[in-house]
Formats: sequence, structure tokens, C-alpha cells
Amino acid sequence: MGARDRVRRGIPLAVLALGVAAGAFAAPAKHTVTIEAVKYDPPTLTVKQGDSVTWVNKDPYPHTVTAAGAFDSKEIGADRKWTYVARKPGRYDYICTLHPNMKGTLVVEGAPAKASPGR
Repeated sequence: MGARDRVRRGIPLAVLALGVAAGAFAAPAKHTVTIEAVKYDPPTLTVKQGDSVTWVNKDPYPHTVTAAGAFDSKEIGADRKWTYVARKPGRYDYICTLHPNMKGTLVVEGAPAKASPGR
């Protein structure tokens, strides 16, 4: 078998390997929390590290999304939105500082462990 034949036979395997590798690193997901009727919906959201969460305010007045020491949207006006990228795993209980009875929880799961070669 000549060099050209070896290259031709190797191309499908290389393409297959790239496809498998791409599947192992899925793009971050996008999630939405709706703020309406003075509540967060869903009240608890679980995401993966690297995912983004967008809070959309459908109330006619401002709200915040504030987890002390972790993130703070500042005021999100009526018909406005704010997006946060979940970079650090953990549980984040948050409130609206303007309406402290509004409570939500964001759970960020760590990135999946990468498989070791030969295992």
C-alpha cells in the first residue's frame, strides 16, 4: 500500500475522531429565568459551569438579582434583561434587594471530568 492509500484510509478515521472530540466539549447552554408577578420562575435553576442565565423582567417595575458576594444585576428595569455566566460551581441563593420577599436559587454544577486515555 502506497503513501497515498494510507492517507486516504486515514482521513475517515481523523474525521471520526474530530467528531467524537467535539461531542465531548458541548457548547455552553443558555437558560432563562422570568421575573413576573414579583417572583422568579423557575425559583430554582440548575446549570452547568460555563452556562449563561438570563433574567427577563416582565413586571412594570425594576427588580434585582443579587447573591451576596457572588453576583448583582443592579436594577433591571421593566422589559429589560440581565445575563450572568456561571463560572464557579456552587449553590447561590439570591434575592431582589428592592423586594426581599423575592427569592431564588441558582445551582452551578462543575464541569464533567475528562476521561483519561486508556481508561
